[in-house]
Amino acid sequence: MIINSANHPLSMSQRIAKRLFDIIFSLLLLLTLLPLLILIWILLSVFMRENGFFFQQRVGRGGQLFNIIKFKTMKNISGYESTITSLDDIRITKIGYFFRQTKIDELPQLWNVLIGQMSFVGPRPDVPDYADKLSGSDRMILLVRPGITGPAQIFYSNEGEILSKQKNIKKYNDSVIWPNKVRINLKYVNNQTFWGDVRYIWRTIV
Repeated sequence: MIINSANHPLSMSQRIAKRLFDIIFSLLLLLTLLPLLILIWILLSVFMRENGFFFQQRVGRGGQLFNIIKFKTMKNISGYESTITSLDDIRITKIGYFFRQTKIDELPQLWNVLIGQMSFVGPRPDVPDYADKLSGSDRMILLVRPGITGPAQIFYSNEGEILSKQKNIKKYNDSVIWPNKVRINLKYVNNQTFWGDVRYIWRTIV
């Protein structure tokens, strides 16, 4: 599922600026937050009696697979930590619930940003089963690096709450939320600008 990135939506100068921004700020944040990240990892590892980091295969730019890094928020995970589980899932620990609500579980992805697998802003990277469903113009989403935040993440900032109200979480996600995220992300890709990304970061913070 490799995508040709020759027709990237950003100009070369914009791509360079975006990548430099990602490198500089991800490195600064990692250096600043390193003691906190190590402490959280130790606490989670002791509490869960397993590695406090969670790794999951996702689809990145050009359809390339990579391992996303998060803090582990669920116990007794088989295969991978579900991306469509509501926040009242019994497998989510109390501290995991807090991490998900505050997005602290996403902080290790600064490493993914630093090494070029992700960006601060972009479409959220899907697992292969979902990325494989992209067809036609929707596959343009794979032309850009996936992001820690972005328009779809901001729009569905209360996704856990929405899913918790559904009788069939997976069906609702597959038929309503995921297709709408694809539309939002495609619009972002087609209208992407460097300063637009900065605004998305600011909106995420506030």
